[in-house]
Amino acid sequence: MSTYPVESIRNFSIIAHVDHGKSTLADRLLEITGTISKTDRNKQVLDKLQVERERGITVKAQSASLFYNHEGINYLLNLIDTPGHVDFSYEVSRSLSACQGVILVVDANEGIQAQTVANFYLAFEAQLSIIPVINKIDLKNADPERVEKQIEKLFDIPRDDCIRISAKQGTNVEKVLQKVIEKIPPPQCNSADPLKALVFDSTFDHYRGVIANIALFGGEIAKGQKIVSAHTKKRYEVNEVGILTPNEQPTHKLYAGQVGYLIAGMKEVTEAQIGDTLFLYKQPVEPLPGFKSAKPMVFAGMYPIDQTEYNNLKSALERLTLNDSSVTVHRDSSLALGAGWRLGFLGLLHMEVFNQRLEQEYNMSVILTAPTVPYKAVLSSAKLIKWECRRHTLLYYFKCLLTGLHYKQEYGKDEITIINPAQFPDKLSVSEYLEPTVLGTIVTPHEYIGKIITLCQDRRAVQKDMLYIDENRVMLKYLFPLNEIVVDFYDALKSLSSGYASFDYEDAGYQSADLIKMDILVNGNPVEELATVIHKDKAYAAGKLLCERLKETIPRQLFEIAIQAAIGKKIIARETLKAYRKNVVAKCYGGDITRRMKLLKRQAEGKRLMRKIGNVEVPRDAFIRVLKRETDK
Repeated sequence: MSTYPVESIRNFSIIAHVDHGKSTLADRLLEITGTISKTDRNKQVLDKLQVERERGITVKAQSASLFYNHEGINYLLNLIDTPGHVDFSYEVSRSLSACQGVILVVDANEGIQAQTVANFYLAFEAQLSIIPVINKIDLKNADPERVEKQIEKLFDIPRDDCIRISAKQGTNVEKVLQKVIEKIPPPQCNSADPLKALVFDSTFDHYRGVIANIALFGGEIAKGQKIVSAHTKKRYEVNEVGILTPNEQPTHKLYAGQVGYLIAGMKEVTEAQIGDTLFLYKQPVEPLPGFKSAKPMVFAGMYPIDQTEYNNLKSALERLTLNDSSVTVHRDSSLALGAGWRLGFLGLLHMEVFNQRLEQEYNMSVILTAPTVPYKAVLSSAKLIKWECRRHTLLYYFKCLLTGLHYKQEYGKDEITIINPAQFPDKLSVSEYLEPTVLGTIVTPHEYIGKIITLCQDRRAVQKDMLYIDENRVMLKYLFPLNEIVVDFYDALKSLSSGYASFDYEDAGYQSADLIKMDILVNGNPVEELATVIHKDKAYAAGKLLCERLKETIPRQLFEIAIQAAIGKKIIARETLKAYRKNVVAKCYGGDITRRMKLLKRQAEGKRLMRKIGNVEVPRDAFIRVLKRETDK
């Protein structure tokens, strides 16, 4: 590795919209540089996870080191293949921090899509060199000239800079490597400086502990050296360093500007924080800025199906969140489902993939509750915001008992974030509710504009911009409430546009909204796990749907069960689960009518008594069925 000075190193990522050919291009680059042997089985070589193979998408950024000779000079090219779906944009942003340039891949048939625009601006804001590549020119309907015009109009990149390739057939792929060497600058660092290594990814191995992927911004690192973590202040001895080709290849040393992996006996997953800076013992340095923490967009409760598996699931979550640091974890509990966690994800696909990885990699089966978004509430009363001491809280509690007021616990601040509907504060103590919003970008053929605008208006969206990319494609920008798009908006958009429209979104802060908490009552008793926060205009339809599902799921009893959706004390929807009924008058064959009336009256009294003393609980398996259907919706 010492034969590759900083001037001979190029660090770059491949970014694109979903299914535009990033992984296929990465396969061809690995073959051309001799990193892997050329065979027909080379498909998605860098996609190592089972979930990636099954779904045909990249969900985890993977790096590989390539060795390439150009004009008599040996170069070390460090490639990072990134995901294309909006739910994994945090992986893209982390990967770009270890690069000086990107290859922006655009499909010659589909042209610029929503995620193409989002990824371009990520690279542009990071001030990286951008190489536009038009892929799939071998397709029958490919129109590279149209795509070049789109790139020039939207990104202000001259069409002469675009490289037309076919990653599948290998056409012109070598030109991409040459452009990488010519256009992307080498990293700005020096091997003579003290060691400064950024941890940009990590995985857990059962036998070797934590394996950290590092990018060196200064100095050098070798086996046997003692290093210190800037985050935990713990000291470690380096057991192994190496590069990824794409499999782990141990080396004697790594030098400034190079990207590789490090094993240093870290046994706990909390010891390898992504974004941490490593430096030599007794040679402290200023820590690198690291990464902005990911902002969860969707929250869901996760519980083990069997509570005896709680500790195993806890260990699996710790190891998987080490590999996927964009997931946030908070402990939670439920009367019906037991102890569990409230997890924050970047989107629904992210949640599904995380759940699938838990099952495939750790053999864990879990219950996931219906996804919700984080709301905020601005508290109105000073008494609810801060108490000087516990004594004042007790005085307020006894005052409430005497005056009949409803006692509320202190919150400690004037604005609270609600990630669990059960914690939604009462309207009496809140001056304003806030809901999260996102700025959505839709790219669609012009013939579907009318249907898509109607769909957006139904989801309470506000149009911000409309731009014709060319004579056939339109880019729409809308401000959406997040809870309106999180479940089924993408499916509805694809259905309306025959699969041609694409969608991307970014966080746009919070806005005031008319939110309410909807409770589900079973025989008058609230079921905490099924409580939801919803906009007032959508409450009736959602409540009716949930009551109908519960009616199908709860087993019948010997007495009638009322299933109700309520807002405060107002019932907005109801379904009645009929009781099992015995024909008590079957033995009466005529005679006095009063005999029949007495039997029916006695039966009715018995059922009323059973309803009073009968403790109707939604069975655990019924919960699982309802919550799964709500998640799969």
